[in-house]
Amino acid sequence: MKRFPSSRVALTALLLVATGLPAMANELRIGLQDDPDVLDPDQSRTFAGRIVYTAVCDKLVDLSPDVEIIPQLATDWEYSDDATSLVLNLRDDVVFHDGTPFNAEAVIYNINRSLTLPESRRKSELASVDTVTATGPYQVTIALKSPDASLLAQFADRAGMMVSPAAAEEAGADLGNNLVCSGPFTFVERIQQDRIVVEKFADYWNADAIKIDRVVYLPIPDSTVRLANLQSGELDLASRLAPTDIPAIRADADLTEHVVTGLGYGALYMNVANGPRSETPIGQDKRVRQAFSKAIDRAALSQIIYEGTASPGNQAFPPNSPWYNKNFPVEERDVEGAKALLAEAGIDRLEVQLQHPNTPIMSQMMQVVQAMVAEAGFDVRLQALEFATQLAEQSAGNYEVSRTNWSGRADPDGSIHQFVTCEGGINDTGYCNEEVDNLLNAARTLGNPAKRKELYDQATAILIDELPVIYLVHESYITAHDAGVTGFVPYPDGMIRLENVTDAD
Repeated sequence: MKRFPSSRVALTALLLVATGLPAMANELRIGLQDDPDVLDPDQSRTFAGRIVYTAVCDKLVDLSPDVEIIPQLATDWEYSDDATSLVLNLRDDVVFHDGTPFNAEAVIYNINRSLTLPESRRKSELASVDTVTATGPYQVTIALKSPDASLLAQFADRAGMMVSPAAAEEAGADLGNNLVCSGPFTFVERIQQDRIVVEKFADYWNADAIKIDRVVYLPIPDSTVRLANLQSGELDLASRLAPTDIPAIRADADLTEHVVTGLGYGALYMNVANGPRSETPIGQDKRVRQAFSKAIDRAALSQIIYEGTASPGNQAFPPNSPWYNKNFPVEERDVEGAKALLAEAGIDRLEVQLQHPNTPIMSQMMQVVQAMVAEAGFDVRLQALEFATQLAEQSAGNYEVSRTNWSGRADPDGSIHQFVTCEGGINDTGYCNEEVDNLLNAARTLGNPAKRKELYDQATAILIDELPVIYLVHESYITAHDAGVTGFVPYPDGMIRLENVTDAD
């Protein structure tokens, strides 16, 4: 049990009672910004869910802190000379949490599940896969319909997470109620909007690197409250803190802070063809979307909301990325230009509903955007929603404009393809342009980075014109933990990896 300064004891006691879960020795309590959606790698899409998966579900490959692809369940791999097949050699000392073996047949089952489960969101990520066969007990050969430079990076995320075939076969689409994987921690319980509990898996293949016995994930949307819980000792580690929290973190000698630039973006999704709610001027006329974009001062948002820790953005890739299209730099705010576009579209003033997560930083940001675009002729009605609810509304097309984040991926394909291709697994805007599809599908097949970039540049030019997604900023991840926590390493993907993490308190 932690020891706290006397001034914090009363608050901590109240918080412990509120969670209904007393702290225990060698337990790590982690504050999340959101409550994850369904805990099934094939069905889920939330950032918070990926953090939980990092503890529960090992992947075929992982990322290093330098965003290089490294072994995890696959020990090594090799593409054929024509890049149309990929051979993965697998660890032979892995078991799932239910005691069943991890082997080539398990990999075959998982990839086929990702491709065929009706609820799967991984289909577009693995669209290049033709067949998967066992070429040894611990070796699989993946035949591709065409070369796919993005595939290994897909296997470093949810598409590469291995669930127990036995558990998945029994549960079907309900696997998220009792997730069974092969990671360092086993799923124990979940109480929606309250907590997720996992415990150390004794038979984990890398058990010596796991120093914590139990992890409790606590969704706390308000960053200020997350920080207060961290300061009080109710939390050991808090993720995705707000830039405005940094001075308080640095002023507290008991806390350690980490800031790392992320791979993703914050954006506005525009409903252009996802059901009846798309049948609005902003959904049907790109000039209206262009006007909305011109009315936003991205540099001001970075300073006002993110204290300068975020970079202004207008593409799926940040300006410091090698994939960024420099022919389209982040534009300055142009209210008169926005008004002219609205006038050209025959509009004087337009009412728009904009939904966003119910976190303070998102609410503040959207209030600033609301004020900015009002000067150009947009009357924005804000709707704050719990994040999982917002994503469900997005998927269903029950929105006009929606503010959301994407955490980014190591390969550029992972930050753009599934959002803007006609059959993309997370294409909530309903956008469909055959030319964009052809460009992004072709980019997957190329191993030459320069040739790939030419295709991404062409696709970006179209997307900046049509604006199914209005990119705003590229955020940094701010994590803080109690000084007693050691061994934590921040990663640009924002995940909380627990290998060699200890808690001395």
